[in-house]
Amino acid sequence: MGIDELLERVRGGYERIGPAEAAEAAAAGALLVDIRYAALRERDGLIPGALVVERNELEWRLDPRGSHRAAEAVGHDLRIVVVCNEGYASSLAVASLRQLGLHRATDLTGGFQAWRAAGLPVASPPAA
Repeated sequence: MGIDELLERVRGGYERIGPAEAAEAAAAGALLVDIRYAALRERDGLIPGALVVERNELEWRLDPRGSHRAAEAVGHDLRIVVVCNEGYASSLAVASLRQLGLHRATDLTGGFQAWRAAGLPVASPPAA
């Protein structure tokens, strides 16, 4: 199986959402999680209110039973919207979160780039 087939299989297990739906979900209490690496965040900016967790730490930070969980990881029923740069890595991340029991996890179709293209709020990264 190649990556395209894997993505298709993974994405078939949940409903992805677009930028407007992601903004509505966040307004209703969903946790937006930005998994982009630092250089992309510095280049393109941040989604205001999103929790930044780089991909290699995601499962440890969002597992509600984990010893290294983020304060926001309050339970397995938490609505999580994973955001990567263009909507590919986030799909694989969602599959992993769902294996941990985070059954309401989804991702943003098109990633941060779709968010920005939709004219949704983007904040400048903090000055270094």
